[in-house]
Amino acid sequence: MKHVLFAASECTPFVKSGGLADVIGSLPQALAKEGMNVSVILPLYKEIINSDYRSKMEEVTVFSTPVGWRNQYTRILKLKDRGVVYYFVDNEYYFNRDGLYGYIDDGERFIYFSNAIIEFMYRTDEIFDVLHCHDWQTGAAVAIGSIKRPHPGMKTVYTIHNIKYQGWFHHSGFGELLNLEMEHFAGFEWHGMMNIMKAAIHHADIVTTVSDTYAKEILTPFFGEGLESVLESRAEDLYGIVNGLDVVDYNPLRDKALDYRFKSSRKTKLKNKLVLQEALGFEVNKDIPMYGIVTRLVAQKGLDLIRHILHDFLESDVQLVVLGSGEYEYEEYFKSLEVNFPGKVHVTLGFSEPYARRIYASCDFFIMPSLFEPCGLGQLIAIRYLNAPIVRETGGLKDTVIPYNEFDHTGNGLSFENYNAHELLGKLEYSLRLYQEPEHMDALCANMLASDYSWANSAKQYVELYEKQ
Repeated sequence: MKHVLFAASECTPFVKSGGLADVIGSLPQALAKEGMNVSVILPLYKEIINSDYRSKMEEVTVFSTPVGWRNQYTRILKLKDRGVVYYFVDNEYYFNRDGLYGYIDDGERFIYFSNAIIEFMYRTDEIFDVLHCHDWQTGAAVAIGSIKRPHPGMKTVYTIHNIKYQGWFHHSGFGELLNLEMEHFAGFEWHGMMNIMKAAIHHADIVTTVSDTYAKEILTPFFGEGLESVLESRAEDLYGIVNGLDVVDYNPLRDKALDYRFKSSRKTKLKNKLVLQEALGFEVNKDIPMYGIVTRLVAQKGLDLIRHILHDFLESDVQLVVLGSGEYEYEEYFKSLEVNFPGKVHVTLGFSEPYARRIYASCDFFIMPSLFEPCGLGQLIAIRYLNAPIVRETGGLKDTVIPYNEFDHTGNGLSFENYNAHELLGKLEYSLRLYQEPEHMDALCANMLASDYSWANSAKQYVELYEKQ
C-alpha cells in the first residue's frame, strides 16, 4: 500500500481561502477508499490555533529547519480526522498571523514551510512513497524532494491548480532561503528571477493539473502565463485530472442550509426558490426563471461579458441573485444593477457559505462564463443542486458541462465557445425558451441528476499515476 504525503497551504475543514482547500480536504479521503495510506501536511495558521482542532493535536517532534544561513524553530503536531493523518508545521513567526497570504515575506514563509516538510521527512519514522505538492506555496518542497529524495525511491508529484499564481521572487532568495548547491539554481531561475512554480514543474517526476482541457490549454501562450515552454518540455509527464466534488458535504438531501431538502424532485427544489423570492422582495412566482451568480468579482470570471449584455437580458421576465466580492468596478456595476432593476436583481457583496448553498438550491440557471477556469467548483455544485450551468467552454467547464441537445435530450447544461458577449446572450435567451418547455427542463434535470462528479473516478486516476514507474 502506497503512503502518500500531501503538502498544501490550505485544507478544509481547518482553513480555507479558495478551491484548493476543498481539493485537499476531500481528495485524500477518496484516495484512502482506494487503498492508499494518505497523510497531509499544512502550516499551523492562527485561524487553526484558535479553533477547536488545536486542542486535539499531539506533538510529534521539534527540530530546527535551515532557511539559508538561519535555523528556524519547527514543531510538528498531529491530528487524525476522517481516516487521514494531518500534520501541522508550527512556527509562530511565520504563521501566527491574520489571514493566510498577502504578506511581503510570503516567499520566505512558504520556502520555510517547504524546507520544514523535507526536514520532517528525514526525521519521521514514517516512510512516504509519494510526495504530492500543490500550487506554488509548496513548489519548493517538490523541487527539493526531487533533488534530495529523503526516502529512497520516493516519487514526486506536483499539481497546478492555477498557473497564474507562480511565486516570483528576487533571484537572491535562492542563496538566502534554500539550502541547495548553486548547480541547482538554473532549475529555479526564470527570466532573471526565481520562479517557484517553474522549479516545481522542472523537477517533479509527474506534473498534473485539474482538468484535461486545462492541461492542453496551458501549453499555449494565452493560458500558459509564460510557462508554456517549460510545460512543453515536460509534456510527456503532464496529466489532466478533473477535480471532483465532495458529494457528502454538497448533498441537497442533507444540506441544513436549505429551506427544503431534495434529491431528485424538481417540484421540491422549486419550493426553495419561492422562499428566496419572498426573502429578497422578488415577485413570488415559480414560472419566473431565477439566475444565480456566486463568484469572485474579478475579470477571470467573465464579468466583462456579463456587463455588455446583462441590461438587455434583464428586460425579460427574469430574476438575478448575485453573491461575491472582488474588484471595485465589478462590485459597483452589480450594485447599480440592483438600483436599476428593483425587484428583479439582488446583490450581496461578500461571501456566506449557507447563503451560497441557498442560491444554488433555488436558482434554475447558474451563470459562469469564465475567461479561463482550471477546473471550477461552482458548476459542479450547481449540477449537484439541479441548477443548470451556463458556461464558456474552457478548462474544467468544458470537461464537466455537456451542452444540452434539445433533439435527443442529452446534456447537463448550456455552453458557448468563444469569449464573446453576444454568444453568452444567445445562451441566456436560449435558456429562457427552454424554461418555458417542461420536457426540456425535466430532461436537463434528469441529466444533471445522472452526472457523477464525485472524487471516486479522479482518485482512481491519481492512484494509477502513483503506481507508474
